[in-house]
Amino acid sequence: MKDTVAMNTNKIVQFLGKPTEEFTKQDLIKFIEAKNIEMVNFRYVGGDGRLKTLNLVITSKAQLDRLLSMGERVDGSSLLPYIDAASSDLYVIPRYKTAYVNPFSSIPTVDILCSYYTNEGVQLPSSPENIVRKAHQVLKSSTGLTLEAMGELEYYVFYEKQQFYPVTAQRGYHESAPFSKWEELRCEAMQAITQAGGKIKYGHSEVGDIAGEDLEMEQHEVEFLPVAIEDAADQIVIAKWMLRMIGYKYGMTISFAPKILVGHAGSGLHIHTRLVKDRKNMMIEGNQLSDIAKKAIAGYLTLAPSLTAFGNTVPISYLRLVPHQEAPTNICWGDRNRSVLVRVPLGWLNVSNMARDANPQDRGESSESMDSQTVEFRCPDGSANIHFLLAGLAVAARHGLEMKGALELANKLYIDVNIFSAEQKEVRERLPQLPSSCWESAESLLRDSEIYQKDGVFSPIVIDEIVKKLKSYNDKDLSERLYGKEAEIKKLADEYLHCT
Repeated sequence: MKDTVAMNTNKIVQFLGKPTEEFTKQDLIKFIEAKNIEMVNFRYVGGDGRLKTLNLVITSKAQLDRLLSMGERVDGSSLLPYIDAASSDLYVIPRYKTAYVNPFSSIPTVDILCSYYTNEGVQLPSSPENIVRKAHQVLKSSTGLTLEAMGELEYYVFYEKQQFYPVTAQRGYHESAPFSKWEELRCEAMQAITQAGGKIKYGHSEVGDIAGEDLEMEQHEVEFLPVAIEDAADQIVIAKWMLRMIGYKYGMTISFAPKILVGHAGSGLHIHTRLVKDRKNMMIEGNQLSDIAKKAIAGYLTLAPSLTAFGNTVPISYLRLVPHQEAPTNICWGDRNRSVLVRVPLGWLNVSNMARDANPQDRGESSESMDSQTVEFRCPDGSANIHFLLAGLAVAARHGLEMKGALELANKLYIDVNIFSAEQKEVRERLPQLPSSCWESAESLLRDSEIYQKDGVFSPIVIDEIVKKLKSYNDKDLSERLYGKEAEIKKLADEYLHCT
């Protein structure tokens, strides 16, 4: 624990000498007084999936104590679409462990994420952060397992066309500066996200490089480490906000849109998950994937069509989910196979001493940690409501663990070939398909609604609002209608450039 605190870049952690999970109200007051912090920002997620802000100037220690103890009032009907204006007052209550120093404010400021509470002083059942908390709570109480997750956050940087070190379309993967123009922006964002408590695995440039007439677009990715799903959701919304803020500082547009241009790589938000018990990764048994993992995968595959209602939420999501673009269309799974919906990535099983082989001069002890094996859900994109998506995956994991015939279903839907290849047409035709539009996604959610509402995880009002929103796009057969119409596709892509 001491090593973890010593290397933590969160300034409040450094000052207090304790991890964020142990932050108390008095700890925050102590830091704010010592560092002459002048403002506190309450931050909370709105119905559009973005972070909202309430600025609070500190005028006295008593006022600060009251704010941290009692929170503040907000107009819920202006923040969440399913809150009735006739009884819209809500409380936003700070969660102390989420506090960090705002790196962008010219006024010394601490930001704190908040939860919504009702006029009765209980957590709002329909709020994003409470739904993911409830989903995790139900999963843990029914199975004894904790669900950890991490996202692969992909995005494009838009910048003025340059003549030197030209880009090559679809060849940007892990490119280095100076050919990768915006590595510095990415690294600055990674530093800021880490200082705000984000657990980052790595960052790199991605495949997408698009050269337009006046603008170029360069794709990047920041990948996180597995943490409890509540924390995983929080760090994604903070990361998206910070990337946009740093892009704004550089005069660049940052977009997480699922599709920028047909024929070029879209931006996904792949989600890796693992089930844990007593700090042990339950996704493996011996040196192979466990039955627990296979049952969870069966749950993901069963609910995959309706999970798109949380993870693929705008019409252009379904211009990304097309064959031959490394985005899944068939509901299946496999090992290290990028053409499937659920992929089991390389997990350091059955290998050891590679570092010693590469460095024969080093005879030190190898570090030991919980096995890193995860399973990756590959269809979500940057339009995802990350709290609803991770809650949905918790529901799906539980569903798979409890459903009869889960292992048989997993075996049936296992694929060890590239299903996009021409010779695999027969395989493709026998597999179930993901929705091809928001409309189909909404219909899938309606069919599975009882599963999501079980034990009070998703409120009916939330399901109804999501269905209403998805159907409002009226995008049935959109891909067919827009086929070959590049100008109309570009107009649609521009409309959803900042979809969440």
